[in-house]
Amino acid sequence: MNENKRILVIEDDQDIANLIALHLADIYREVRLCHDGLDGLALASGECWDLIVLDLRLPRLDGLEICRRIRATDIMTPILMLTSKSSELDHVLGLEMGADDYVTKPFSVITLRSRIKAILRRVSTVNKASALSEQTYLSHKGIEVDSGKRTVVIDGRQIELTAKEFQLLCFFMLRPGQVFSRAVLLDEVWGYGHEGYEHTVNSHINRLRTKIEENPTQPQFLVTVWGVGYKLSE
Repeated sequence: MNENKRILVIEDDQDIANLIALHLADIYREVRLCHDGLDGLALASGECWDLIVLDLRLPRLDGLEICRRIRATDIMTPILMLTSKSSELDHVLGLEMGADDYVTKPFSVITLRSRIKAILRRVSTVNKASALSEQTYLSHKGIEVDSGKRTVVIDGRQIELTAKEFQLLCFFMLRPGQVFSRAVLLDEVWGYGHEGYEHTVNSHINRLRTKIEENPTQPQFLVTVWGVGYKLSE
């Protein structure tokens, strides 16, 4: 099933644009193509997009100027720039104008898809962090978390957690009863998905249990759902 994302591709080389669309259409809900700078700016400014793939060299208005004008209007849609120039200066200029990342031509489709996924994941992580900052106080079965002060208190006793342990605990406390696989936890908490790195989740869960559970070998809070993953007991 496609992700519910809208991607705008502003690229004047129609072969490249069609190739990008072909390989993104099976992942995202909508992929719109535009081959002109001014038309691209109008589309980027006039509609809501989840990401813009923006070529540096375009007819009528170049990609750097499009990027500058988009950011000048406080539109924070993530921008991935495509450039045929390999000099570091061009990349720095693009990022200073407000681009989130860049890919140098010629590029592989796998690289492009990976960069897009990484940008969207970062945006999702920032949005979740903002939601968490608005909900600064969490409470569940004797666990009291203040995300503003970054404190954890269990039955009146303050618990010292590392940054990742704290983030992991908050993730579960926002979703009591929901079961998450190790792969999902890697994606959502660590911000990346590396197959074969599930032991990272295991070790953090075990360390977290030693700090919040009365008996870590028989956990009452972070429960293992065999064959699936972990959940915070309801």
